[in-house]
Amino acid sequence: MEKLSLFFLCEVKKRVFKGFGIGFAKQNKIATFVIAIELKPEKRQTMSIKLRLIIMNFLQFGVWGAYLTSMGSYLATTNMASYIGLFYAMQGVVSMFMPAIMGIIADKLIPAQRLLGLCHGIAALFIAGAGYCGQNDMLWPMFTLYSISVAFYMPTLALSNSVAYTVLEQGGYDTVKAFPPIRVFGTVGFIVAMLVCDFAGFQASPVQFYQCAAIGIVLAIYAQMLPNCPVNRNQEEKSFVQRMGLDAFKLFKSKQMALFFIFSMLLGVSLQITNGFANSFITSFKNIPEFANTFGANHANALISLSQVSETLCILLIPFFLKRFGIKRVMLIAMFAWVLRFGLFGLGNPGSGLWMFILSMIVYGVAFDFFNISGSLFVNENTSGDMRSSAQGLFMIMTNGIG
Repeated sequence: MEKLSLFFLCEVKKRVFKGFGIGFAKQNKIATFVIAIELKPEKRQTMSIKLRLIIMNFLQFGVWGAYLTSMGSYLATTNMASYIGLFYAMQGVVSMFMPAIMGIIADKLIPAQRLLGLCHGIAALFIAGAGYCGQNDMLWPMFTLYSISVAFYMPTLALSNSVAYTVLEQGGYDTVKAFPPIRVFGTVGFIVAMLVCDFAGFQASPVQFYQCAAIGIVLAIYAQMLPNCPVNRNQEEKSFVQRMGLDAFKLFKSKQMALFFIFSMLLGVSLQITNGFANSFITSFKNIPEFANTFGANHANALISLSQVSETLCILLIPFFLKRFGIKRVMLIAMFAWVLRFGLFGLGNPGSGLWMFILSMIVYGVAFDFFNISGSLFVNENTSGDMRSSAQGLFMIMTNGIG
């Protein structure tokens, strides 16, 4: 029946071409070309799916890049340097429970893509409020609004992964091969947001929170147009723990998964140190006359963006390294990379030691990607569909929460 339909369609097209005075030989060639295009809807759908996920990742990390590496410098320049640790610690505190809660909701109640948009919308409104309080020197109201904002943003890191994996699997893709190139554009979004913040002069200003809010609102709207991620409402003959999605904690019964989550926690410590203090550490060199006018000391965000450039390139190496060395060796490489990262940071400076800073930024790509992205893929492959979002939330608890 399908062949008969194609034959009929081809004949119709030939007659149309004939009406325009096109010769028989050209009729065949043109009709064959047009039919070939029409027979590839999967390819067009594929490009559409990947492009939509690329935009999602670009915006997802653009929200974070608007302030994550520069907030410490802003706090330091407004006599709030002693609160830098508190602000960044709040991301860890909310990550201990919010990703798991939102993961449960995404698995059982609300489609992940809709919940992703809802979280971004709420986070954007509160981070904008934090920016307003910052402009009016209201520290504790700013901290409160900021805390609520990150409480809704942090779960989106896991939710966006869950959305991407679900959509790719629905399209028949191998997530190990298809996801890393898509995730690259998340890092690109982070870099773009960082550079805009730097060269627009927002590093030492609460305006960076407005930048974050603007990107968040765009993503909140865009997420509602992503492919649907079905929820699992089949709760017959299940315990309370299973109905609530808390069965993701059963993964600790597996020695392999338990070790993985423990290492997630330890490497999460390293990640939060570099997020919270890298910018303010480099900027502090401006107080030393020898380095006061150096590019690095005055444009710490631009220098740190090299880390994200390295991250972009290293993401593309993940499929090869996972297949060639396995998850255990890849995580071991990441651990050694973190040691090298901080060693070079401690020895370098924006002047003659700038090369150490640059090398440290390059090493960051290996340190971050070889664990975070590989770890997310590892969780996806070792969990069932009905607890996938919950498991991704648990991964976020260990890295950005307890860690």
